[in-house]
Amino acid sequence: MSITQERKAELIKEYAIKDGDTGSPEVQIAIL
Repeated sequence: MSITQERKAELIKEYAIKDGDTGSPEVQIAIL
């Protein structure tokens, strides 16, 4: 199951620790 690019961007924005953060564990787990 995959998510849309829009949803992925929303999750990154919501869980990012700082701007542009896509590698933190919180972001990675949220995307899964």
